[in-house]
Amino acid sequence: MAVELRVPVLGESVTEATVATWFKKPGDAVAVDEMLCELETDKVTVEVPSPVAGKLAEIIAAEGETVTPNALLAQIMEAGDAGPEEMLPKAETGTKPQEGQKNMSGKSVDVMVPTLGESVTEATVATWFKKVGDFVAQDEMLCELETDKVSVEVPSPVAGVLAEILAEEGATVDAVAKLAVITEGAAGAAPAKTAEPEAKKAAAVESPGAGPETVTARKDVEDAPSAKKAMAEAGLSRDAVTGTGRDGRVMKEDVARAGSAPVASAAPAPAAAPRAPSSASDAAREERVKMTRLRATIARRLKDAQNTAAMLTTYNEVDMSGVMELRNSYKDQFEKKHKTKLGFMSFFVKACIHALKEVPEVNAEIDGGDVVYKHFVHMGVAVGTPNGLVVPVVRDADQKSFAQIEKEIAELGAKGRDGKLTMAEMQGGTFTISNGGVYGSLMSSPILNPPQSGILGMHKIQDRPVVVNGQIVIRPMMYLALSYDHRIVDGKGAVTFLVRVKEALEDPRRLLMDL
Repeated sequence: MAVELRVPVLGESVTEATVATWFKKPGDAVAVDEMLCELETDKVTVEVPSPVAGKLAEIIAAEGETVTPNALLAQIMEAGDAGPEEMLPKAETGTKPQEGQKNMSGKSVDVMVPTLGESVTEATVATWFKKVGDFVAQDEMLCELETDKVSVEVPSPVAGVLAEILAEEGATVDAVAKLAVITEGAAGAAPAKTAEPEAKKAAAVESPGAGPETVTARKDVEDAPSAKKAMAEAGLSRDAVTGTGRDGRVMKEDVARAGSAPVASAAPAPAAAPRAPSSASDAAREERVKMTRLRATIARRLKDAQNTAAMLTTYNEVDMSGVMELRNSYKDQFEKKHKTKLGFMSFFVKACIHALKEVPEVNAEIDGGDVVYKHFVHMGVAVGTPNGLVVPVVRDADQKSFAQIEKEIAELGAKGRDGKLTMAEMQGGTFTISNGGVYGSLMSSPILNPPQSGILGMHKIQDRPVVVNGQIVIRPMMYLALSYDHRIVDGKGAVTFLVRVKEALEDPRRLLMDL
């Protein structure tokens, strides 16, 4: 029996992922829970295990392809079921060769439009990486489709010869359209060495500026086609991009990072060459780089959050002397007993929990025409990783002690830095704390993480002169920012929440006495 391998739940506000690496190829035996592939989102890396033991029959979503939650990734034949012949992709046998199609033995296999995702009914054929008559390897990228949401790469279902292209570049196709026909068989089963020069040639053509040394050095690793296209659009050579995929494979995100990095003497884009020379011309000193789809998706999500919620931010400042003194007094005893360090974050988590009890609407969310009040606190805590900030969730934080919170934050932080956070550990938060202070931020307005109604921004602790009992003294001060959804949280509630956080931090003994 064929078992479907689908994209797992990616977490709140995460609507798509990129297939980064396949650890198995069609025909390989797989064990239950053996890792088959790795997906990348803008937050975490997700490993997808096999649900059954058997053989990997077909890969639907190839490396580099963008997929949505629950999209079909592959088909697995359970052990003891189908033989090798039955595990081949569905094909139309006995189909007569189309006009202009090469006459050779083997099956005619249709290349169909892959799953485009919910509410997506059509796509545009953006690029064909192969032409009629070319040999193609199984899972080699044939073309790239573009929708209004994502870019979808279409792999070859079998090894063979591209016999016919039915949808040319620029054509609009629906979700069940046929894109091409591949002739499979003896003539199509070219050895890997035959297909390899073609892949190299395509890489050289799509990556202008890549010399022979580049191609030779990379004979065993093929970059994602979307990455090669992005490099061509950005005018970047392969040498200018550091691949973070498996075995140094370049992904779209790597091209985006390379394109945004400062360059000492950037070569002008090819389109700028015909420009009339003029040292005073601003246009001659500009560089136009097409926005990557990932960057565009992030931009859209951030803007959607602003457009959906009536977002407002209120500010206050807190004297951190009380927390710092208490921490210095007990940190050694705390670490000795609980085997974990006493940081600042547990104080902020406890202070927010204290304030959420008094202002429960900050811990609520809007669902259609209803307001859903949460009688628990799943606290999202920002953690710095090599790829940026991620926000794992400390579940039922309101039921945990300082030590439990510190231990869990430390464990989640280590997982985040090692790229081992699961989506289950990243979703379900009811309130979030974002710590921009670790990067030196003095003040900022954090953006809500829908459907949450509040997010607290922590900032840099800085010695500043303040007036205490009529005297000017130097105190370690921090600015706090609460962004909230004004549709559910009134200004009075937001200010009250922030004042309660301030009071609890300035006199942390209040937390112990629940005052």
